[in-house]
Amino acid sequence: MQMTWSERPQLRDADLQACRALLRGGSRSFYAASFLLPVTVREPASALYAFCRIADDVIDEAGGDAHAVADLKARIEAAYRGEPRSIAYDRAFAATVERFAIPQSLPEALIEGFAWDVAQRRYQTLDDLLGYAARVAGTVGAMMCLLMGRRDAQTLARATDLGMAMQLTNIARDVGEDARAGRLYLPLDWCREEALDVDAWMANPVFCPAVARCVARLLEAADGLYARGYRGIFELPRDCQRGIRAAGLLYANIGHEVARRGFDSVTSRAVVSGRRKLAILTSALGTARTFDSPASSAVHDASRFLIDAVVLSPAPLVSPQPGKAFRWWKLHAHGIRIIDLLETLERRQRQASARPVQTINRYAGEVPGS
Repeated sequence: MQMTWSERPQLRDADLQACRALLRGGSRSFYAASFLLPVTVREPASALYAFCRIADDVIDEAGGDAHAVADLKARIEAAYRGEPRSIAYDRAFAATVERFAIPQSLPEALIEGFAWDVAQRRYQTLDDLLGYAARVAGTVGAMMCLLMGRRDAQTLARATDLGMAMQLTNIARDVGEDARAGRLYLPLDWCREEALDVDAWMANPVFCPAVARCVARLLEAADGLYARGYRGIFELPRDCQRGIRAAGLLYANIGHEVARRGFDSVTSRAVVSGRRKLAILTSALGTARTFDSPASSAVHDASRFLIDAVVLSPAPLVSPQPGKAFRWWKLHAHGIRIIDLLETLERRQRQASARPVQTINRYAGEVPGS
């Protein structure tokens, strides 16, 4: 009988090292943030995020090629059959989704959101935009929730709220950058209310009061989702609470910086200083369970399909075990190197890559540990 991935420690360790190396080189924000999580969450999160990162890269490099999306779906299907491709990231991903009973519809929803980026899809209403945010960020919140051993609808709803809030902050921060790449995420009905000629503005994206008001509305919507998401943090394992709280507060502060600049995210991109990040992170890690108010049981329509997929699926046979918490009192020993990179759900590169399509095969072959 063939040994499983988990029963082959050398292969397992090599695959996880490959995932960590990928994140260290290309997703440094997640790599740094992961040190705030217990190792029992950090390792499967690295495997999950590495596969998602590769999926994002492949679709960006495809330049709109539908075959790339189909191939990624095939890779997910193979992983869920227990027959992942002979690639470190795929093997680690397959083992993770099996161990934590992550419904297949969650990573598939993430891929769908990536495909919408490639198609340069626009969104008529805020609800439409939240449907996108649920796919590219709410899915990550839900999957991280499962890695922490939480599968109840209330905690999942708050995790997806926090993910969607972060994505709205990303969009508000990057309005000008996205427009110059030919992408618009502001709800079109808001633009019409502001008498903003979208096509003319996209041809020459400059800051104006109409755009400022749209950005302000977007950040207001994000603030509402942050408030809901924060109320679910105390439902997470105690050794995970500080890290998730810190990520949420740091992301929300990006929105505060945009507001401080008069909601101008067209002229330049808002950046939170390292000193400010240190103050926020120290505050966030200094006290746990600040958000002990009862969590809402409400589920946002945009993320309901994600939560239903989890609640209606079987739980893992073995529940995740608590791990050793991050030693937050030694924060200064890690210094700015970590906090400057702690944007757990950093905005993905939405601009379709100008690199040749054949580079898609970069991740198709063997890697160390295969």
